[in-house]
Amino acid sequence: MCGIAGILSKTKDMRDYGDVIESISNSLKMRGPDARGEFIKPYVSLIHRRLAVIDPEKGAQPMHFGEYTIVYNGEIYNTEDIRNELKSLGYTFDTHCDTEVVLKAYHKWKEKSAEKLNGIFAYGIWDDKKRELFLCRDRIGVKPLYYSVKNGIFAFASRIKSLLEIPEITPRVDSEGLNEVFMLGPAKPIGRAVFKDIDELPPAYYMYVNESGIKMETYWRLEAKNHTEGFEESVEHTHFLVSDAIKKQLVSDVPLCTFLSGGLDSSIISMIASKEYKSRGETLDTFSVDYIDNDKYFKSSLFQPNKDSDYIGLISEAIGSNHKNIVLDNADVARAVIDSTFARGVPGFTDVDSSLLLFCKEVKKHNTVALSGECADEIFGGYPWYHNKNILFEETFPWSRTTDVRRSILKDGFLPDGEEFMRYHYLKTVKSTSYLDTDTKEEKRMREMFRLNLDWFMQTLLVRKDVMSMESSLEVRVPFCDYRIVEYAYNMPWHIKSYEGREKGILRKAFENELPYEIAWRKKSPYPKTHNPIFFDVICDLTKEVLNDSQSPLNEMLNKERVRELMKDPDSLKEPWYGQLMRGPQVLAYIVQIYWWIKDNNVEFI
Repeated sequence: MCGIAGILSKTKDMRDYGDVIESISNSLKMRGPDARGEFIKPYVSLIHRRLAVIDPEKGAQPMHFGEYTIVYNGEIYNTEDIRNELKSLGYTFDTHCDTEVVLKAYHKWKEKSAEKLNGIFAYGIWDDKKRELFLCRDRIGVKPLYYSVKNGIFAFASRIKSLLEIPEITPRVDSEGLNEVFMLGPAKPIGRAVFKDIDELPPAYYMYVNESGIKMETYWRLEAKNHTEGFEESVEHTHFLVSDAIKKQLVSDVPLCTFLSGGLDSSIISMIASKEYKSRGETLDTFSVDYIDNDKYFKSSLFQPNKDSDYIGLISEAIGSNHKNIVLDNADVARAVIDSTFARGVPGFTDVDSSLLLFCKEVKKHNTVALSGECADEIFGGYPWYHNKNILFEETFPWSRTTDVRRSILKDGFLPDGEEFMRYHYLKTVKSTSYLDTDTKEEKRMREMFRLNLDWFMQTLLVRKDVMSMESSLEVRVPFCDYRIVEYAYNMPWHIKSYEGREKGILRKAFENELPYEIAWRKKSPYPKTHNPIFFDVICDLTKEVLNDSQSPLNEMLNKERVRELMKDPDSLKEPWYGQLMRGPQVLAYIVQIYWWIKDNNVEFI
């Protein structure tokens, strides 16, 4: 994985932008600590920072072929298939890395080459003859790509903060951006990045930029199709697709590990990876996360009936992995919500972000690449809102069903169109859903729920995983995001997907004979979080700093009295802010993140 950026201008000479290019490169350093490179001409600059994973010696970027120059971030899992096809057409290769394959595939097939790629990627290719830039992003949106058109320049980058290093791009936020932060956050609409002058290339889109302007098109859509297989065939097909995706993603020239929580998804990945490692006489490294004294403060609930630690040893022993449990300090997790905000560039997922950031930093001491179980819940129906009929048919985002809790911390009259804003984006997503004429009411709603989860909840988790891992110079791959699995799961009838009435029932059935029974049929448990009161105490101290800063723009936004009530009694928050992981303490942490986001970027509100 890497960090990429570029600037185009018809009026400004990029050779005069040396300091800016240096600043952008430095802002990408954690994404690519192993090497740096630039391609600079009067009208264009391309910037690359490399985290070397495949062919470390020969895969330097920017990479050139004829009139084309590429800066690339990602991993292509069918590299050899495309390389062999290109060889049959007369192409030769100087490296083993996928960058060269992507570059020469574009040389041959132009934008149609994107349809051939199975992987996670974001890249830019400059055509020096046409003076034209091609940008492209993977189907699911695992790797980020932001861009800005401002004051005679076009710029793109892997990070929001990298674009803000360019003098022409200012950190302005209007009411739409504020609505994103307060009414939808930590989620955001696809294509948006909170700042007025910065946008996101959506997943499964490519873009051409030239003197005529900008052309943006999609190369993949999630389409409704008939599922023609019976139950047993569906079980076998699910097993094949998941297994194949995992095996394809084990390719690496540097040490690789898996994240292992003791839940179903990470156990499947770790089990298959361990088998592959054993077949070549190696032992897989696995890592889990916990918090100091979490056993002491853990309380069982309907949503989280048991601790991950009860299961991690069981699965690690069963697959024979070399397991390491990373135990985080609760005060460090609280303070790191600020660092995680700096990394993300906008307010984020509070301690869900910060704990991952600290965890990845520890994993990086041992490994450079990891596989993680994100996204199985979204595509295989793992969340409670898929199964609770009272919530399922509510016409709203199921993880944030009202704006009541959000309104409670805001001054009266602030963002008066907030509910309308939230409703607009909900309906826009639902209307983009593809159906079959034969779909029942339930099947139609399940497709809508799939789309909502794919475009919103899953995107929040993917940004989190990419940003926090890459901030630690750790590459994390997500096998369940293989677009073949997503397409297949989208069209699987609910009665098959929810076998035995269980969340991810089909996935459990597909792997029940290879996992310990207790793991295969364990009730879903959310991401591990701290239950230690030390976390809340530190968050309250950080919140006091926010409330005491009379110069902060937040003074004109927050209902400080309600915020102080939350500091005294976090359980007074009866509804979660965003899913079950953002409750009273996390709302305070989110306020802290907003404060430091404003301060770090010197945000201007317009």
